[in-house]
Amino acid sequence: MTDPPAYEPKTGLLLTISIIAISFAAIFVKWSEAPATVISMNRMFLASVLLLPAVWIKRKDLLLLTRKDLLILTVSGIFLALHFALWFGSLKLTTVASSTIILALQPLVALGGGYLIYKERTDLKTVMTISVAFIGIVIIAAGDFGISTDHFIGDVLSFLSVIAIVGYLLIGQTTVKKISHWIYSFSVFLIAGVALFLYNLVLQVEMTGYSSIEWQIFILLAIFPTLAHVIYNHLLKYVNTTTVSMSILGEPVGASILAVFLLGEMITPLQFAGGLFVLGSVYVYLRK
Repeated sequence: MTDPPAYEPKTGLLLTISIIAISFAAIFVKWSEAPATVISMNRMFLASVLLLPAVWIKRKDLLLLTRKDLLILTVSGIFLALHFALWFGSLKLTTVASSTIILALQPLVALGGGYLIYKERTDLKTVMTISVAFIGIVIIAAGDFGISTDHFIGDVLSFLSVIAIVGYLLIGQTTVKKISHWIYSFSVFLIAGVALFLYNLVLQVEMTGYSSIEWQIFILLAIFPTLAHVIYNHLLKYVNTTTVSMSILGEPVGASILAVFLLGEMITPLQFAGGLFVLGSVYVYLRK
């Protein structure tokens, strides 16, 4: 067994920035009228373009990649594509709060996956902190889960997206330590974009003809939430998958607050109470 890596000096700050940035993802998807797989595809391709300057600077790292590394990057990229397609699809069917609350199940799935695959050790304080956070999630869920068929399907898609993103993070935990996180991020984003393009092509999903407003949303998704994923890839050099997933617990609270002002989705008393549990847990964990 291996102990969790130690924090680098700015880990807490970077995790906080990533929480704020990724909280906008659900809002942008809600604003878009494009299919989920088209939004996901354009987000990945545009994010890859934005990373090209950094990739050029770190281009020598490409020579370090073996056939095994390329295979791992491909599988990781496919998992990332699945995550975005499933989660964006979820947001088309259910509320921001419901979808992001389920998405916050990542720490539990990551904890199990990290133990099974990498034998990562987690101390009692971490388990207790995650448990308190999930009490908050249960409180929020009790006041927000929908009862319609669309809501139920959206909830299922969100849960499946959790499995996909944890798979992506677990795979990246080994590969990103070998190469620059810029190269890793660019590679998996590009592969995810190609995978989504092929999916849209095979199923004949309309990929062109979108308005300038839609393209502005695609660009916003490429800049802000993608920034969070680049930070996560960087931090995997210093912290384990459970730590990264724990920070993402801040997303349902941040996204729900944004949804009040930008989408008119009001926060219920139960959501507010649950949010206090979640934010408090994230704060305690980041102070470790």
